[in-house]
Amino acid sequence: LTSSTIKGLSAIMMRPLLIFVVVLAFLPFNYAAPCIVTSFASVANAVATCEEIVLSTFSVPGGSTLDLTKLKSGASVSLNGTITFGYKEWVGPLMSVAGSGITFKGPGTLDGQGALYWDGQGGNGGKTKPKFFYAHNVKSSTFTDFTILNSPVQALSINGASDVIFSHITINDKAGDVKDLGHNTDGFDVGSSTNITITQCTVYNQDDCFAVNSGNDISFTHNFCSGGHGISVGSVGGHSDNVVKGVHVDSCNVTDSQNGLRIKTNYNTTGSVSDVTWNNILLTNIQEYGIVIRQDYLNGGPTGKPTNGVPVTQLTATNVVGSVGSSAIPVFILCGKGSCSDWTWSAIKVQE
Repeated sequence: LTSSTIKGLSAIMMRPLLIFVVVLAFLPFNYAAPCIVTSFASVANAVATCEEIVLSTFSVPGGSTLDLTKLKSGASVSLNGTITFGYKEWVGPLMSVAGSGITFKGPGTLDGQGALYWDGQGGNGGKTKPKFFYAHNVKSSTFTDFTILNSPVQALSINGASDVIFSHITINDKAGDVKDLGHNTDGFDVGSSTNITITQCTVYNQDDCFAVNSGNDISFTHNFCSGGHGISVGSVGGHSDNVVKGVHVDSCNVTDSQNGLRIKTNYNTTGSVSDVTWNNILLTNIQEYGIVIRQDYLNGGPTGKPTNGVPVTQLTATNVVGSVGSSAIPVFILCGKGSCSDWTWSAIKVQE
């Protein structure tokens, strides 16, 4: 080989090295590759050591929690596959996430195999059914773009959380409609939380699409609810935290559901519900009540005897329209003496 040929070959051989060096130069100094989790057994180590976690397809043994409660501050979790939760009668949760500055994103699926549990009784009897997803004690975080499939009972519980956004989440319990076996499959349950936004989500279920039992500054916007009990505040009263303030529901569709919009407070208890707004709500084929506000709940059901210990004040409803079934009641209000005041309603057109 001539000297010029050798020089040419050397230059060619050096190019990959130069490219590698250039790439390294533009990476953050503390860059670390994501931890890819392919089995339940490797979850704990990834949580303890990694700031970026990718969850692939694997199974969680029955009776075990997919525990992400000790994530590093600012951690990112990508659900890229399908995680299937094994069958066992227990209270759950099947999955739990906690931390600060967490990003939890899809586009994967969490499959609770609800059909193995559904017996028409939900949490009121029959098989013991695990709750699904806990987002408890989460701060300044986002959850987006994933699916919760076939939850045994309540799907997503938000408690002790602040400054958290939930978006583009699908909760799909349509299969629970078969023989009416799905029950208490709440979509989003919020308690003792502040500044929570739930937006552009879709819920197919057999209980409340969204329910707030306590908390303040809760927004539920641009969501679709089908098959359940509608959009609810309550029941409020008789719990450890009995204050709901600042619930804003805007631009939502509720269809094929028992109720459209609901506020319920418990009999002979104390607390308060204030600053609730319903704006631009479309109701379709509602089976019992288009709008229902009642202060007579006891042991989970109405008594017909309202009490006034949990006042409902500053309720604003604007442009709530739609249809209810032939045997349904468009608007039903049952308040205790003097406990419902300072309401402003306009453009309410709910009819058979």
